[in-house]
Amino acid sequence: MRSSTRELPLLDRTGAGAIRLFAPVGEYALFAGRALVRPFAPPYEGAEIIRHLFQFGFQSAPLIATAGFAIGVVLSMHTRASLERFGAEAMIPAGLAIALIRETGPLTAGLLVAGRVGAGIGAELGAMRVSEQIDALEANAVDAFHFLVTTRVVACAVAMPLLTLLMDFAGMLGGYVAESAASGMSWPLYAERSFAFITYADLLPATLKTAVFGFLIASVAGYLGFNASGGTEGVGNAATRSVVIASILIILSDVLLVRLIFFVYPQGAG
Repeated sequence: MRSSTRELPLLDRTGAGAIRLFAPVGEYALFAGRALVRPFAPPYEGAEIIRHLFQFGFQSAPLIATAGFAIGVVLSMHTRASLERFGAEAMIPAGLAIALIRETGPLTAGLLVAGRVGAGIGAELGAMRVSEQIDALEANAVDAFHFLVTTRVVACAVAMPLLTLLMDFAGMLGGYVAESAASGMSWPLYAERSFAFITYADLLPATLKTAVFGFLIASVAGYLGFNASGGTEGVGNAATRSVVIASILIILSDVLLVRLIFFVYPQGAG
């Protein structure tokens, strides 16, 4: 009897800890599910979506282009250092293109957008929550979730593939600059060798999967900002947690999406 009496508090604490751990997961799943289906119902808030597209896409373009160019230069240098050992310098453009388009470009773009856009959404919605602006919208019969969250989710999901294409192009340009400086290769020859082994099975799935990254970024940041509390400290926590959690989910989802792509496009695994 004594042992069972001692175990009860421990079991209670374990159960309470499990509830505290998994309750936010369930709440986010419901929030994300609502954000997934709500865009198909009117009103569609086109002007607000376009405004966020400009904010998330166009204003993120300099960061994406700069990072992509630098990554292209670095990848080109590393690829040359590896392939020179085997006398395969001619494969440098193709190797760089495959690495960028299949994985490096999409994942890097997703993580950069998570840092820039995710923190912004979390902080903005968190500030609106603690200052009771969201409550004021709802008091005026405005669907705050649809107006504030759904529009951002749609805009981020649309912007991510476009930013990924920009990342890929900037990376290819950076690779060309590095290769031209090292070997004097011309742009037409570099472009021909780069795309010699690239097919739509490489480009389309890798680019479109970033729409999932955009959905995760906006939905996670929207959930944390929409449920922020505790004044300015809560706003800061929402912004920080938005970046961390969205980045982790992007990496984990990327594993699943790559396996799915290889299942649908087996030739892409070669």
